[in-house]
Amino acid sequence: MPTHYFKNIIAWQKARELVPIIYKLVKKFPDDEKYALVSQIKRATISISSNIAEGSGRNTNADFAHFFDMSLGSSFELESELIISCDLGFISEQQFNEILIILGEVQKLIIGFQKNIR
Repeated sequence: MPTHYFKNIIAWQKARELVPIIYKLVKKFPDDEKYALVSQIKRATISISSNIAEGSGRNTNADFAHFFDMSLGSSFELESELIISCDLGFISEQQFNEILIILGEVQKLIIGFQKNIR
């Protein structure tokens, strides 16, 4: 078992909470966005928790921190895609703000964990 088992990492747990919320949200997007914005949003959402999990299996803190960097990048990618979705009228400002609260928590947890392992 790795030193930092991903299931015990609060940032991973919180990122996992986003997945069903985002998947439910994008079901309401226009059909012509299925292979464009919807696909990007889903990949970014999954990438946040996946990179934390992958990094937890690495042998050094430097390697682990690198995967946290990628996870954080995916979280900002998701945030940008949600802003665009709001701009295009695919989601409401209220939906965006509700998701942003959880996403902001994930980002803070990732940054805090990065500081701890560096």
